[in-house]
Amino acid sequence: MQLITRTKGHGSKLTEFGIFLCKFIDEMQAGHLKYGSSYQDALLKEINKIQKSENTRWNFLSSSDSIIQRAVTEVKGFNLKTAGSGESLERLLNNDAHLAGYHVSDQKSSQVIHQRLSKNGIQIYPVMKRTQGLIVKKGNPLNIRSIEDLLNRKIHFINRQIGSGTRLLLDNLLLEENLDPLEINGYLQEEFTHSAVANAILAGKADVGLGVKNIALENGLGFIPLKDEIFFIAMHKEMVSQPESSKLIRKIRSYSANTPGYKAISLNRQVKGWL
Repeated sequence: MQLITRTKGHGSKLTEFGIFLCKFIDEMQAGHLKYGSSYQDALLKEINKIQKSENTRWNFLSSSDSIIQRAVTEVKGFNLKTAGSGESLERLLNNDAHLAGYHVSDQKSSQVIHQRLSKNGIQIYPVMKRTQGLIVKKGNPLNIRSIEDLLNRKIHFINRQIGSGTRLLLDNLLLEENLDPLEINGYLQEEFTHSAVANAILAGKADVGLGVKNIALENGLGFIPLKDEIFFIAMHKEMVSQPESSKLIRKIRSYSANTPGYKAISLNRQVKGWL
Protein backbone atom coordinates (compact mmCIF):
# COMPACT_ATOMS: atom_id res chain seq x y z
CA MET A 1 0.00 0.00 0.00
CA GLN A 2 1.33 3.43 -0.97
CA LEU A 3 1.91 5.67 2.06
CA ILE A 4 3.34 8.83 0.50
CA THR A 5 2.72 10.77 -2.71
CA ARG A 6 5.39 13.07 -4.13
CA THR A 7 4.53 16.06 -6.34
CA LYS A 8 7.33 17.89 -8.08
CA GLY A 9 7.69 21.35 -6.61
CA HIS A 10 5.22 20.61 -3.84
CA GLY A 11 7.09 18.04 -1.73
CA SER A 12 5.59 14.87 -0.27
CA LYS A 13 2.41 14.16 1.63
CA LEU A 14 0.72 11.17 3.20
CA THR A 15 -1.88 9.22 1.29
CA GLU A 16 -5.24 8.59 2.86
CA PHE A 17 -4.03 5.15 3.95
CA GLY A 18 -0.78 6.66 5.25
CA ILE A 19 -2.78 9.01 7.50
CA PHE A 20 -4.85 6.06 8.75
CA LEU A 21 -1.74 3.94 9.42
CA CYS A 22 0.00 6.65 11.49
CA LYS A 23 -3.14 7.14 13.55
CA PHE A 24 -3.51 3.39 13.97
CA ILE A 25 0.07 3.00 15.18
CA ASP A 26 -0.34 5.90 17.66
CA GLU A 27 -3.47 4.31 19.09
CA MET A 28 -1.84 0.86 19.21
CA GLN A 29 1.18 2.21 21.10
CA ALA A 30 -1.06 4.07 23.51
CA GLY A 31 -3.01 0.87 24.11
CA HIS A 32 0.20 -1.09 24.71
CA LEU A 33 1.41 1.45 27.28
CA LYS A 34 -1.94 1.20 29.04
CA TYR A 35 -2.41 -2.58 29.01
CA GLY A 36 0.98 -4.10 28.10
CA SER A 37 2.45 -4.04 31.62
CA SER A 38 -0.62 -5.76 33.09
CA TYR A 39 -0.45 -8.49 30.43
CA GLN A 40 3.25 -8.90 31.14
CA ASP A 41 2.61 -9.13 34.90
CA ALA A 42 -0.05 -11.81 34.35
CA LEU A 43 2.32 -13.79 32.11
CA LEU A 44 5.23 -13.59 34.57
CA LYS A 45 2.99 -14.61 37.45
CA GLU A 46 1.90 -17.75 35.59
CA ILE A 47 5.47 -18.57 34.56
CA ASN A 48 6.68 -18.24 38.16
CA LYS A 49 3.85 -20.47 39.39
CA ILE A 50 4.75 -23.20 36.90
CA GLN A 51 8.47 -22.90 37.61
CA LYS A 52 7.82 -23.20 41.33
CA SER A 53 5.78 -26.33 40.73
CA GLU A 54 8.42 -27.82 38.44
CA ASN A 55 11.18 -27.07 40.94
CA THR A 56 9.43 -29.00 43.71
CA ARG A 57 11.33 -32.26 43.53
CA TRP A 58 11.50 -35.07 46.05
CA ASN A 59 14.42 -37.44 45.86
CA PHE A 60 13.22 -40.99 45.33
CA LEU A 61 15.85 -43.72 45.44
CA SER A 62 14.63 -47.14 44.45
CA SER A 63 15.74 -50.59 43.50
CA SER A 64 15.54 -51.25 39.77
CA ASP A 65 11.98 -51.92 38.61
CA SER A 66 10.14 -51.06 35.40
CA ILE A 67 6.82 -50.44 37.18
CA ILE A 68 8.46 -47.95 39.55
CA GLN A 69 10.01 -46.13 36.59
CA ARG A 70 6.71 -46.04 34.72
CA ALA A 71 4.75 -44.74 37.72
CA VAL A 72 7.25 -41.94 38.44
CA THR A 73 6.96 -40.57 34.90
CA GLU A 74 3.23 -40.05 35.46
CA VAL A 75 3.42 -38.30 38.83
CA LYS A 76 5.05 -34.87 38.98
CA GLY A 77 7.52 -33.89 41.65
CA PHE A 78 9.77 -36.94 41.98
CA ASN A 79 13.41 -37.19 41.04
CA LEU A 80 14.05 -40.93 40.64
CA LYS A 81 17.49 -42.47 40.98
CA THR A 82 17.99 -46.20 40.60
CA ALA A 83 20.08 -47.73 43.38
CA GLY A 84 20.27 -50.98 45.29
CA SER A 85 17.78 -51.64 48.07
CA GLY A 86 20.51 -51.26 50.68
CA GLU A 87 21.82 -47.97 49.33
CA SER A 88 18.28 -46.60 48.93
CA LEU A 89 17.45 -47.30 52.56
CA GLU A 90 20.72 -45.89 53.89
CA ARG A 91 20.23 -42.69 51.89
CA LEU A 92 16.71 -42.42 53.28
CA LEU A 93 17.94 -42.88 56.86
CA ASN A 94 20.66 -40.26 56.26
CA ASN A 95 18.04 -37.78 54.96
CA ASP A 96 19.59 -37.81 51.49
CA ALA A 97 16.29 -39.08 50.08
CA HIS A 98 12.62 -38.44 50.77
CA LEU A 99 11.43 -41.89 49.66
CA ALA A 100 13.04 -45.28 49.08
CA GLY A 101 11.91 -48.37 47.20
CA TYR A 102 13.25 -51.71 48.39
CA HIS A 103 12.41 -55.39 48.13
CA VAL A 104 12.96 -58.38 50.41
CA SER A 105 12.49 -62.11 49.86
CA ASP A 106 12.24 -63.44 53.42
CA GLN A 107 10.14 -62.42 56.40
CA LYS A 108 12.96 -62.28 58.95
CA SER A 109 14.98 -59.72 56.95
CA SER A 110 11.82 -57.73 56.29
CA GLN A 111 11.01 -57.55 60.02
CA VAL A 112 14.53 -56.34 60.86
CA ILE A 113 14.31 -53.60 58.21
CA HIS A 114 10.84 -52.58 59.36
CA GLN A 115 11.96 -52.25 62.99
CA ARG A 116 14.94 -50.09 62.06
CA LEU A 117 12.90 -47.80 59.84
CA SER A 118 10.08 -47.46 62.37
CA LYS A 119 12.52 -46.44 65.11
CA ASN A 120 13.59 -43.57 62.86
CA GLY A 121 10.04 -42.37 62.26
CA ILE A 122 9.82 -43.72 58.72
CA GLN A 123 6.55 -45.01 57.27
CA ILE A 124 6.53 -48.25 55.24
CA TYR A 125 3.96 -49.26 52.61
CA PRO A 126 3.83 -52.64 50.85
CA VAL A 127 2.95 -52.05 47.20
CA MET A 128 3.50 -55.25 45.23
CA LYS A 129 4.74 -58.82 45.09
CA ARG A 130 7.00 -59.82 42.21
CA THR A 131 8.68 -63.01 41.04
CA GLN A 132 12.46 -63.27 40.75
CA GLY A 133 14.18 -66.03 38.87
CA LEU A 134 16.77 -67.00 36.30
CA ILE A 135 16.55 -65.15 32.99
CA VAL A 136 17.88 -67.39 30.21
CA LYS A 137 18.11 -67.37 26.43
CA LYS A 138 14.96 -68.10 24.45
CA GLY A 139 14.23 -71.80 24.54
CA ASN A 140 16.74 -72.30 27.36
CA PRO A 141 19.33 -74.05 25.12
CA LEU A 142 21.62 -74.87 28.07
CA ASN A 143 18.72 -76.50 29.96
CA ILE A 144 19.30 -74.39 33.10
CA ARG A 145 16.86 -75.41 35.83
CA SER A 146 18.22 -74.30 39.20
CA ILE A 147 20.81 -72.25 41.06
CA GLU A 148 23.03 -75.33 41.22
CA ASP A 149 23.33 -75.32 37.41
CA LEU A 150 25.20 -72.01 37.64
CA LEU A 151 28.28 -73.91 38.84
CA ASN A 152 28.66 -75.41 35.36
CA ARG A 153 31.78 -73.64 34.05
CA LYS A 154 30.37 -73.73 30.51
CA ILE A 155 27.54 -71.45 31.63
CA HIS A 156 28.33 -67.72 31.71
CA PHE A 157 26.44 -65.90 34.45
CA ILE A 158 25.93 -62.15 34.85
CA ASN A 159 25.38 -60.75 38.34
CA ARG A 160 23.81 -57.64 39.88
CA GLN A 161 25.82 -55.07 41.79
CA ILE A 162 26.73 -55.37 45.47
CA GLY A 163 24.04 -53.71 47.60
CA SER A 164 21.15 -54.61 45.32
CA GLY A 165 18.32 -56.71 46.69
CA THR A 166 18.67 -59.11 43.78
CA ARG A 167 22.35 -59.69 44.59
CA LEU A 168 21.40 -60.34 48.22
CA LEU A 169 18.72 -62.80 47.09
CA LEU A 170 21.25 -64.72 45.01
CA ASP A 171 23.78 -64.88 47.84
CA ASN A 172 21.10 -66.14 50.24
CA LEU A 173 20.03 -68.83 47.78
CA LEU A 174 23.65 -69.92 47.33
CA LEU A 175 24.09 -70.02 51.10
CA GLU A 176 20.98 -72.16 51.52
CA GLU A 177 22.35 -74.64 48.96
CA ASN A 178 25.86 -74.46 50.46
CA LEU A 179 27.28 -73.38 47.08
CA ASP A 180 30.48 -71.37 46.61
CA PRO A 181 29.67 -68.18 44.63
CA LEU A 182 33.21 -67.97 43.25
CA GLU A 183 32.61 -71.27 41.48
CA ILE A 184 30.13 -69.45 39.24
CA ASN A 185 31.59 -68.29 35.93
CA GLY A 186 30.74 -64.55 35.81
CA TYR A 187 29.79 -64.05 39.46
CA LEU A 188 32.04 -60.96 39.59
CA GLN A 189 30.59 -59.50 36.37
CA GLU A 190 27.93 -56.96 37.35
CA GLU A 191 25.08 -54.96 35.85
CA PHE A 192 22.95 -52.35 37.62
CA THR A 193 19.41 -53.07 36.39
CA HIS A 194 17.19 -56.00 35.42
CA SER A 195 16.98 -54.61 31.89
CA ALA A 196 20.77 -54.47 31.61
CA VAL A 197 20.95 -58.14 32.59
CA ALA A 198 18.39 -59.00 29.91
CA ASN A 199 20.27 -56.95 27.30
CA ALA A 200 23.53 -58.73 28.14
CA ILE A 201 21.84 -62.08 27.54
CA LEU A 202 20.26 -60.85 24.29
CA ALA A 203 23.68 -59.62 23.14
CA GLY A 204 25.28 -63.00 23.87
CA LYS A 205 27.51 -61.61 26.62
CA ALA A 206 25.97 -63.98 29.14
CA ASP A 207 23.80 -67.10 29.22
CA VAL A 208 21.88 -66.44 32.40
CA GLY A 209 21.23 -63.81 35.08
CA LEU A 210 18.90 -63.20 37.99
CA GLY A 211 15.97 -60.86 37.42
CA VAL A 212 12.22 -60.30 37.46
CA LYS A 213 9.77 -62.22 35.31
CA ASN A 214 8.25 -59.33 33.37
CA ILE A 215 11.66 -58.20 32.02
CA ALA A 216 12.26 -61.70 30.66
CA LEU A 217 8.82 -61.73 29.00
CA GLU A 218 9.23 -58.24 27.54
CA ASN A 219 12.51 -59.28 25.90
CA GLY A 220 11.33 -62.66 24.63
CA LEU A 221 13.66 -64.55 26.98
CA GLY A 222 13.13 -67.66 29.06
CA PHE A 223 12.45 -67.56 32.78
CA ILE A 224 12.85 -70.05 35.63
CA PRO A 225 11.04 -68.78 38.77
CA LEU A 226 12.94 -69.07 42.05
CA LYS A 227 11.30 -66.90 44.69
CA ASP A 228 8.61 -64.30 45.28
CA GLU A 229 9.46 -61.10 47.11
CA ILE A 230 7.67 -58.07 48.51
CA PHE A 231 8.39 -54.55 47.27
CA PHE A 232 7.98 -51.72 49.78
CA ILE A 233 7.96 -47.92 49.57
CA ALA A 234 9.40 -46.19 52.65
CA MET A 235 9.17 -42.46 53.28
CA HIS A 236 9.70 -39.80 55.92
CA LYS A 237 6.56 -38.74 57.81
CA GLU A 238 6.39 -35.34 56.12
CA MET A 239 5.96 -37.08 52.77
CA VAL A 240 2.88 -38.98 53.94
CA SER A 241 0.75 -35.80 53.78
CA GLN A 242 1.86 -35.02 50.22
CA PRO A 243 -0.91 -36.00 47.76
CA GLU A 244 1.74 -36.93 45.21
CA SER A 245 3.00 -39.70 47.50
CA SER A 246 -0.44 -41.31 47.64
CA LYS A 247 -0.82 -40.90 43.89
CA LEU A 248 2.54 -42.57 43.29
CA ILE A 249 1.65 -45.57 45.46
CA ARG A 250 -1.74 -45.94 43.74
CA LYS A 251 -0.03 -45.91 40.33
CA ILE A 252 2.46 -48.60 41.39
CA ARG A 253 -0.31 -50.83 42.74
CA SER A 254 -2.45 -50.29 39.67
CA TYR A 255 0.32 -51.23 37.22
CA SER A 256 1.48 -54.21 39.27
CA ALA A 257 -2.08 -55.58 39.27
CA ASN A 258 -1.98 -55.75 35.48
CA THR A 259 1.61 -56.88 34.81
CA PRO A 260 2.69 -60.54 34.48
CA GLY A 261 4.95 -61.63 37.33
CA TYR A 262 3.48 -59.06 39.74
CA LYS A 263 0.63 -58.85 42.21
CA ALA A 264 -0.62 -55.64 43.82
CA ILE A 265 -0.54 -55.36 47.62
CA SER A 266 -2.68 -52.66 49.20
CA LEU A 267 -3.16 -53.85 52.80
CA ASN A 268 -0.69 -54.66 55.57
CA ARG A 269 -2.61 -57.83 56.39
CA GLN A 270 -1.61 -59.19 52.97
CA VAL A 271 1.99 -59.24 54.19
CA LYS A 272 1.33 -60.41 57.74
CA GLY A 273 4.60 -61.61 59.23
CA TRP A 274 6.73 -59.31 57.03
CA LEU A 275 6.29 -56.19 59.17
